[in-house]
Amino acid sequence: MNTHRWMSIQFFTFYVTWGIFLPYWTGWLVDVKGVTVAEASLIMSLGLVARGLSTLFVFPYLSGKFSSKAVLNMAGIATLLSILGYIPANSFMSLLVVTLLIHLFYPTLMPALDNAATVLVQSRQLREYGRSRQWGSIGFIVSGILLTVFTGIYGDNMILWGLLLTTAIAVGLAFIRAPRVLSEKPKADKAEKGGWLKLLRIKNLPLVLMIVILLQAAHASYYNYGYLFLQEIDTPKYLIGVIINIAVIAEIVFFAIADRKFERFSVGSLLAIASLGSTIRWILVFAFPNVIMFSIAQLLHSFSFAMGHYAFMKYLIKFIPSTQVAKAQGLYSAFALSWSTAVFTIFGGYLYEIKPQYAFLGMVVCTIPSMLLALYYRKREQQDV
Repeated sequence: MNTHRWMSIQFFTFYVTWGIFLPYWTGWLVDVKGVTVAEASLIMSLGLVARGLSTLFVFPYLSGKFSSKAVLNMAGIATLLSILGYIPANSFMSLLVVTLLIHLFYPTLMPALDNAATVLVQSRQLREYGRSRQWGSIGFIVSGILLTVFTGIYGDNMILWGLLLTTAIAVGLAFIRAPRVLSEKPKADKAEKGGWLKLLRIKNLPLVLMIVILLQAAHASYYNYGYLFLQEIDTPKYLIGVIINIAVIAEIVFFAIADRKFERFSVGSLLAIASLGSTIRWILVFAFPNVIMFSIAQLLHSFSFAMGHYAFMKYLIKFIPSTQVAKAQGLYSAFALSWSTAVFTIFGGYLYEIKPQYAFLGMVVCTIPSMLLALYYRKREQQDV
């Protein structure tokens, strides 16, 4: 199968499932399982802690022992089996246990896919990362549209059944023939491999990581309370999925043009623009708590998330040796996409209880420092030229 097509299918099927889990799961726990907002926040935050441990330690270990395709297959099967645990779970403790179990396997698929894409780009078998990654965003929006229809007809119970069905399909499609390089077991290379300290000595990696950690942490309130906030501002239920997917449409557009339009932009410039866009986004949601402005602010997801993620991938492909990519992806997934989000989910939950829009304004404590650090990094890039 064509490499671009294979990578696009894998991104698409994973993000179909992610489009159900990420924006709807906190709301599902509250509306279907009957836990409070505070309890749901704690469950999801502890899940993010488990996710960080898995992507920081388990994923790099497995990537050092098995091929990229084998890691994807193992994580997919384990995820499907874990989701089944939600069916009998009804108490706070049982829901917490199942959530922790799922977060050990499910989020591992994200760095595993990006790791596979990085390997393909570095081996010159995949020309453009953005063109493949945009299909992940398309998958996200497809699941949101379908879920909006089915929850409108059958209720929020369809959130769980939708996740089960789409995960089963994703697991099945993961077994189709992959590019040969992804089926090769990793080779031990003592000259390149080393501990975490050796990885962190790579020029500017700690600084870039700090920027993307802050940038991604700023999405905590949106990911966990965006669905509830839209209900709070009296959004018609049939429109919630549409509004959430405005962000993903903006993301799709960005990834579709990124390789051509932003090829000459430095990593520092991309990160600075992403931080500025994120700051504006959360201030708009706070200042104008209504459906129209929330929808307009969703367009800035192309900066706050997509551009930030693309910038990190660009840094990874350009500066990180192939034998260290899995570890770097593990650091990014653990700190930027898991632990920082967990911390700010609790922070956002506290602010949400005071006044819902405060949860979004609070995110500027991440975006402003990330913008200052990005400008500093951009200056260092210019000095190195």
